[in-house]
Amino acid sequence: MKKYKNASDIRVGVIGYGGAFNMGRGHLKEMEQAGMTPVAVCEVDAERLKVAEADFPGIQTYSTVAEMLRKSDVNLVTIITPHNSHAKLALQCLKAGRHVVCEKPLAITTAECDAMIAAAKKSGVVLSTYHNRHWDGWILRAVEQIKEKKVIGDIYRVEARMGARSLPGDWWRTSRTISGGILYDWGVHLLEYGLQLIDSDITEVAGFSKTGYWAPKTKWKKDTNEDEAEAVVRFRNGSWLTLNITSIDSNVKPGFLEITGTEGSYVLDWSGYTIHKRDGQNYSLEHGAHYPNAWEKFYGNIADHLTKGTKLVITPEWSRRPIHIIDLAVQSAKQGRTLQAKYR
Repeated sequence: MKKYKNASDIRVGVIGYGGAFNMGRGHLKEMEQAGMTPVAVCEVDAERLKVAEADFPGIQTYSTVAEMLRKSDVNLVTIITPHNSHAKLALQCLKAGRHVVCEKPLAITTAECDAMIAAAKKSGVVLSTYHNRHWDGWILRAVEQIKEKKVIGDIYRVEARMGARSLPGDWWRTSRTISGGILYDWGVHLLEYGLQLIDSDITEVAGFSKTGYWAPKTKWKKDTNEDEAEAVVRFRNGSWLTLNITSIDSNVKPGFLEITGTEGSYVLDWSGYTIHKRDGQNYSLEHGAHYPNAWEKFYGNIADHLTKGTKLVITPEWSRRPIHIIDLAVQSAKQGRTLQAKYR
């Protein structure tokens, strides 16, 4: 892998500058803050290219990826497009010898992830996923307290959940073909949290889903995301993890992550954490605040890896894990049986 003398020598670009969250601008700003140099934007919408030119005066703009790869000297490309396009675009860039960061999820299927990993290795370039939430304040605090301080003893169960009863919006994230399904948005983040806490190989996954309630009421009809889906993950050390994402449950449980150990339970919600403990007849609660988010560490680590050889935190193998779980869960729900995990 080529190393760069300075972070500023890493010339960066994005594929995709649209969307409600202005993610293209956000990614380029974060890369710039990490010392890298924004040079290129690829976007099919000409109006969004004008916005990019206003945000970054002098930046090169392209309407196709092929043109950007042919004409630009961009070294690192971040892909900010709908989920089902990640693998195709990443492979195009990787085969052209460019480093690639994909917005999460890395891809939709395990096979796509494996093809991307193989292409990155063949070209000798970096492949990563924008798991900025690896550095969310709540998981930073939880890892410190649960793994380092053992405040709830030994973990044996993690429950991850998200959602509420609401009609899915008519945008691409609610199309199963485009998004992958209901588990692929927040579910990838929640699994990444859980995988930081459970140090063990995954052995098998069971998936369950309910479909058809909201579909007639949306523009996607039968292609609408599941109303609810769940994955149950078994680990080699005997622990397990459940992931539930719903748009139909009328009684969503409090907290989005609950970690249960031999000495107590640790529940995360948006405002803080609560530790539940019982010793005989004595029951105690401890409330606390989350640490601040440290999202800047993602691109900081990418820059350090490419200049100093610092260990890459979000490797493609790491970000393959939640995709493999969801892929297996989707297949399992269709087949009605538990499926074995395959890790190298």
